[in-house]
Amino acid sequence: MSDYKILLAAESEGVLTVTLNRPDRLNALTDELMTALHGAFKSAARSASVRCVVLTGAGSGFCAGQDLTANAPGTSFSLRDHMQAAHIPLLLAIEALEKPVVAAINGACVGAGLALALSCDLRLAAQTASFRAGFIGIGLVPDCGASYWLPRLIGPAHAAEMLFTNDRMDAQTAERLGLVSKVLPAAELAAAAHTLAVRLAAGPALALGLTKRALKHAQQATFADTLEYEAHLQDAAGRSPDFAEGVSAFLQKRKPKFIGT
Repeated sequence: MSDYKILLAAESEGVLTVTLNRPDRLNALTDELMTALHGAFKSAARSASVRCVVLTGAGSGFCAGQDLTANAPGTSFSLRDHMQAAHIPLLLAIEALEKPVVAAINGACVGAGLALALSCDLRLAAQTASFRAGFIGIGLVPDCGASYWLPRLIGPAHAAEMLFTNDRMDAQTAERLGLVSKVLPAAELAAAAHTLAVRLAAGPALALGLTKRALKHAQQATFADTLEYEAHLQDAAGRSPDFAEGVSAFLQKRKPKFIGT
């Protein structure tokens, strides 16, 4: 177990579990926390033993968004500069990580915390979790990619309603709209997220990374471009030992033993 005071990281069975650890502030984001989190994802990218990442929060909240007590509004404080220095590098590191990232949303998920969850590849939620955009409630606009991901996940109308009204969304509604893929009892969330992550970690790492790359590319590409890009990635995956192992296992009617290349 590595203790970054406000961030905990533990690796097991190919899974790096990263826990935001400011439970007294519902894991609200500070510059220090975002720097530590950025470092954890960069480390995960470099580690051959880490094959999947689980992101969660300590205590009763996932992440309440930006800690508003850390940078009070003022004429000398530039929100743009702050976003470019702290938020954007973190979010781009998560996107660039060619390993699955699973968000285990254990409680309140608000503002930049919501955007952080949206940047993950898969989202599981506890029945007690709740979601709120938060931005309009303090006179701001969505940031950290919230305006990018929300319409793509729940559709433009639901995204606009969520962003304009700042209404709270419960976990069951989030599942129905596609914001999260599964809702579980709170006591089962951590184990379920780890089980899913272990399953992904045991998969063909190259193919999973290339699949993540394909999904990102398709967000901006035409259908024809997507077909060409898929063919390019498929050629790379088809040259890997894991592909040969997968075919052999299929023909022999056994479970494949992927080595991650």
